[in-house]
Amino acid sequence: MKKVVVIGSGFSSLSAACHLAKAGFDVSVFEKNETVGGRARQLKKEGFTFDIGPSWYWMPDIFEKFFNDFGKSTSDFYKLNKLSPAYKIFFSDEVITIGDCMDKICDEFERIEKGSSEHLRSFINKAQENYDIAINKIVLRPGLSPFELVTKDTVLRVDQFFKTISQEVRKRFKNPKLISTLEFPVLFLGAKPSNTPSFYSFMNFADFGLGTWHPEGGMYEIIKAMKKLAEDLGVHIHVNSAVQKIEVKDGKTTGIQVDGKKIYADVVISGADYHHSETLLNKNYRQYSEAYWHKKTYAPSSLLFYVGFDKKLDNVEHHNLFFDTDFEKHAEEIYDNPKWPSEPLFYANFPSVTDDSMAPQGCETGFFLIPIAPGLEDTEQLRNQYFDLILNRFALRTKQDVKNNIIFKESFCVNDFIEEYNSFKGNAYGMANTLTQTAFLRPGLKSKKVKDLYFTGQLTVPGPGVPPSLISGKLVSELIIKKHI
Repeated sequence: MKKVVVIGSGFSSLSAACHLAKAGFDVSVFEKNETVGGRARQLKKEGFTFDIGPSWYWMPDIFEKFFNDFGKSTSDFYKLNKLSPAYKIFFSDEVITIGDCMDKICDEFERIEKGSSEHLRSFINKAQENYDIAINKIVLRPGLSPFELVTKDTVLRVDQFFKTISQEVRKRFKNPKLISTLEFPVLFLGAKPSNTPSFYSFMNFADFGLGTWHPEGGMYEIIKAMKKLAEDLGVHIHVNSAVQKIEVKDGKTTGIQVDGKKIYADVVISGADYHHSETLLNKNYRQYSEAYWHKKTYAPSSLLFYVGFDKKLDNVEHHNLFFDTDFEKHAEEIYDNPKWPSEPLFYANFPSVTDDSMAPQGCETGFFLIPIAPGLEDTEQLRNQYFDLILNRFALRTKQDVKNNIIFKESFCVNDFIEEYNSFKGNAYGMANTLTQTAFLRPGLKSKKVKDLYFTGQLTVPGPGVPPSLISGKLVSELIIKKHI
């Protein structure tokens, strides 16, 4: 039985571990932190429960397919509820509510801009076609060759790889609020809409077509489900086990070093930050230089706040976007001229609005996120300054002052992403999915310099996000199975 060690225990690592264990490999997972989940960990405090990482459950079909691979269903592990409404977007003078079906969303678009619903249905129909091609074909390929992208479907849509989401949306819609609403989903890919190929409109179908869901108990229920599945398949999981080195002999990996102890393996997979993973190798075995990593475009980092409120809040939904300042200016301050944003957009998540288990009775669990450029200075003073800023805006837009209702506040930012996850420049979501960082143009799943060393996760194929991470783990496992079985 071939031995495989997996570094890290996020979605991609657990996915790879499960697939390889099912195929008959002896799999061990080594996680540096005290709980599994990677960036998808959980904070519990004074009866409040927070997902401290991913909080959006999109593309439910991908989660279902993952568990189906093992003869299971999501319902075997957690209960899913479709959110109605999916989310609210607060602008300076108006609130747009995104419903749980296309008819409701079209009605809302019509309210804002007469005639826009017809354009919306046409746009989403095209996005659905792209979704089918992307999710069922393109992302299931390991990024080993540019020819993976050359299919009948992609050739017919080649223009969509050279036009941007912004161009596609602005061709159809004039109202700036509707434009921001339709450009928002590609932010999950980690890049500006003006730099993202229009083919990625499939994210709009994921949003409007498939809806926004919530697993009862929070996103960490998925990690718990994957951990149980992995252990049932025979995977050995070790926490508080930071890897200090990837061992290589004669150009082949021979295992890892943990706490000064050598752990032998036939195959090593790293689901940790790709840049950090390569620093675990001697320099002559690294594929990419420091200059390479610095040239790449990264998804944003984030300033996050986890807040316990002593009362139920008014005028909010489970998911809330605050787009009451200049969308494009904030994007420029992330990507073009990196600095702390002057007037940031932000996101607020109150899972206890729909899930009573997430907060004590009569209280509210609040998660606030400000996207920021990776690599910024991170101080307690800056964190407090921005918390006051967004809380004032929150009070203005939702017509309630909640400062005196805060029981506690925890924060997480660039320094924590680096410390907790060895994240390059403290990025939150990996490498952006721009045209020049797609598929075979991303860092590879397989090392070019070390035999039987592989990588998985948000900096490699297929890209950032929870569903792509699940797929990444499957893709890397397929490469290993093909070679060793």
